Amino acid sequence: MLDFVQHLSFWDWLALGTVLLILEVFGAGGYLLWLGIAAAAVGVITFAVPVLGWAVQLLLFAALSLLTALYWQRSVARPSDQPGLNMRGQELIGRTLLVTDAIVDGRGKVKVGDGVWLARGPDTQAGSRVKVTGLDGTVLLVMPE
Repeated sequence: MLDFVQHLSFWDWLALGTVLLILEVFGAGGYLLWLGIAAAAVGVITFAVPVLGWAVQLLLFAALSLLTALYWQRSVARPSDQPGLNMRGQELIGRTLLVTDAIVDGRGKVKVGDGVWLARGPDTQAGSRVKVTGLDGTVLLVMPE
């Protein structure tokens, strides 16, 4: 094993990078992507500078793995410029909608765009306008306008 490590070539690094990227496809959640990129980068550097010793190659792999992992962490942790993204229904709060099925005993339906959403609120006749005041899961909370 020590003999293998002492004679690492750029092919070994490219193979490791390829294996890590293939494993990433099976659902590692991004962890192996950056390690695979780091291994491939060490392979390219080793191809360009073939006199690098095995210790330098391993240190380079460790450093690049750390740098790419930190880059990934910072890019994932960055707050979104669209805070309501993937929060379906939040954009409807404050809008006025048309009641399609009368709200009886606190439950009914309202028209949203070309679709219909469940609504909860005070009893209201069909055809009336209501204002969305909140959201409970996928049910809009409404009040008469």
